[in-house]
Amino acid sequence: MTFSRPDAEVLVPDGVALDRALARTTQVGIGAHQDDLEIMAWSGILECFDSDTDWFTGITVTDGGGSARSGPYATTSDEEMKQIRRTEQRKAATMADYSAMIQLCHPSAVVKDPNNPALATDLKAVLERSRPRIVYTHNLCDKHDTHIGVVLNVLRAIRSLPRTVRPGRLVGCEVWRNLDWLADEDKVVMDVSAHDALGAAMVGVFDSQIAGGKRYDLATLGRWRANATFFSSHTTDQATGLIYGMDLTPLIADDSLDPAAYARGHLEKFTQDVMARIAKFT
Repeated sequence: MTFSRPDAEVLVPDGVALDRALARTTQVGIGAHQDDLEIMAWSGILECFDSDTDWFTGITVTDGGGSARSGPYATTSDEEMKQIRRTEQRKAATMADYSAMIQLCHPSAVVKDPNNPALATDLKAVLERSRPRIVYTHNLCDKHDTHIGVVLNVLRAIRSLPRTVRPGRLVGCEVWRNLDWLADEDKVVMDVSAHDALGAAMVGVFDSQIAGGKRYDLATLGRWRANATFFSSHTTDQATGLIYGMDLTPLIADDSLDPAAYARGHLEKFTQDVMARIAKFT
């Protein structure tokens, strides 16, 4: 498979041909940066890790450049950091037995350029060969511009596919904004209680980010635990870890739906809920 970037790379941990690795894929995660998949798409990774028939393929979109650097990585050049982050992503994919790990190596500027079709073209090529049952990506209310660029390119890629080969479900997940504010009936609730030690190890692989000044390992597992505890106020905890998702499936079932209007609908529903609760007591 040829991608638009000459430095794009593919890893198949068990060594089978890429065509076979994609053909057996049932779930795909598409994240902006190295470590995004392990933070947001752990539910899909975990489901495939525990299955004899399901396989997870990861796609990391950007090249790893521009990372904040401190501590032992304070003097690391941007080019060196790119290589370190790609190596960390390969290690994570190997640890959790991904079917394939594809790093497209686009600069963030390409991802955020609505007039550049390169990323959507690359994603389309992978999705039409893998035909996954479910795709995990960023949600429309994330506050990171590159993440928004990714989810919009994912929509662009899927909408360019024939309807018969589109994924059955598209889920936008939490990274740079929690989704606990979504109405409970609108949440995609993913139980990640199992293998919490493996989950911690997977996020911990990305030492360049953690030792570099961001404790993503502690924050990620803390968010999963907090979601589980604060999900319901009147019942005991039914899980020890939850990830919330925004169901984006309607946007790939109906191409006329506007992503901005779809996000606004969730925000307006949240506003109405807050106002209604206050109104009951005033």
